[in-house]
Amino acid sequence: MTTFDYILKRIESKKADYTAYDFTRSENDALKTFYDLAQEFDSPGDFYLMCVAIPKAFFNLEARLYLIEPKRNELSLMAKTEDPEKGLHTSPPEEVRPAEHPYYTWYDSLVLTIRGKKLLIDQLPFKTQDDVLGLLEVYPVRDRSPHTELFFEKYANRIGFNIHNRFLFEKNIEHLRFIRTLVADIEHNIIAPNMIYKLYLKHLRKKVMKNLELEKLLTQYSPREPGEGLSLEHILAELTEVNQGLVEEMENIEKHYQNMSLFLETLFRRSHFDKGRLTLKRKPCNMKKDVVQPQLERFAGQFRDMGIAVDDRLSGIPDEEVISVVDVGLMAQVYANLFSNALKYAQEVVTESGERKKYVSYGREVIGDCFGAGQDGIKYNVFSTGPHIPPQEREKIFEDEYRGSNVLNRPGTGHGLAFIRNVVEIHGGIVGYEATQYGNNFYFILPK
Repeated sequence: MTTFDYILKRIESKKADYTAYDFTRSENDALKTFYDLAQEFDSPGDFYLMCVAIPKAFFNLEARLYLIEPKRNELSLMAKTEDPEKGLHTSPPEEVRPAEHPYYTWYDSLVLTIRGKKLLIDQLPFKTQDDVLGLLEVYPVRDRSPHTELFFEKYANRIGFNIHNRFLFEKNIEHLRFIRTLVADIEHNIIAPNMIYKLYLKHLRKKVMKNLELEKLLTQYSPREPGEGLSLEHILAELTEVNQGLVEEMENIEKHYQNMSLFLETLFRRSHFDKGRLTLKRKPCNMKKDVVQPQLERFAGQFRDMGIAVDDRLSGIPDEEVISVVDVGLMAQVYANLFSNALKYAQEVVTESGERKKYVSYGREVIGDCFGAGQDGIKYNVFSTGPHIPPQEREKIFEDEYRGSNVLNRPGTGHGLAFIRNVVEIHGGIVGYEATQYGNNFYFILPK
């Protein structure tokens, strides 16, 4: 821990530095204004504009601020004094590049490199080279004195420290938001499905008790005359039936265990928590056999109990499907959420022939040039019968915690479709909804 004496020494050192800097009153006022307004402007856009406005207001100099955009990890124009609304998010010209010291361009602009805090640089949400966060360009600077360079170098340093803190703050907020979302994922895909173990164990207990009864009967068995009491053949038949039931329940538990293990491994990856977002663990797989079919088997009994037929005759997914490279665990949860929604919201419809039907179906098709010329996509979908989602709500259904007005009286959190969108988008795909004949079709398209 830093001692009080050391802090006093650093303060005295800084006092001496500022005496040596010999900043003018305008220069000191510019720095103080920056400190005050940096606390007032919360939004990044407003803060960036303030950074370029101070040279304009105090020294009548135009300014441009280039910063690394986290998503692109490239320098991009964030604010400028000339035509402030035009030409933003473009790369700096060739002559404006990071450097060790301030320098001038051929058109009298002074370029200063903005750097972050060296000790905390690895905590930023993007990679940097030589701790560079951006560039400040002021112009036209005709007084090319060391004093002018020193002032703007100190000004750029203060911009850098402030921006670094803001990046860290935004990263922490995003991290907390992700953890909150992940908790919802765990509740939706782990805790709620885990309750089915109770049902499996209840069935298993009944069959075990029946076995114990039969065991007791066998121990008391003695040959009897025909028609007198239970025959050995009858007891063995009962025992065979119970044992078959035990095997079925054990298979159910085993399948459920394998699925839950997959979901646990997927949602509790350390990389999710380290990065503050879902991370992919891709591997080649057969989407139908490795992803869709296991989830369909999970829900088959529940569909049957709810009178929902499963129609895959038009699925479009051949047995020998092209191998896809995806995160199997996350894609399995996408289908689990789609099938879960179909289970909750499927309703009976009357077909054109007057037949009453209640069913779900799933499919796949190739969409040519979906992601640009020569970049096909594969569209996967899950359909269920029932009334259409109102048109005014279709744009919002993939937002977190949004629930349609037609399902508010049914259990649900409004998180399942938002999770699907998140997973599909980090795979480079898109999600969507279609109101089709007899019901609702939810789909996602992945690059082929």
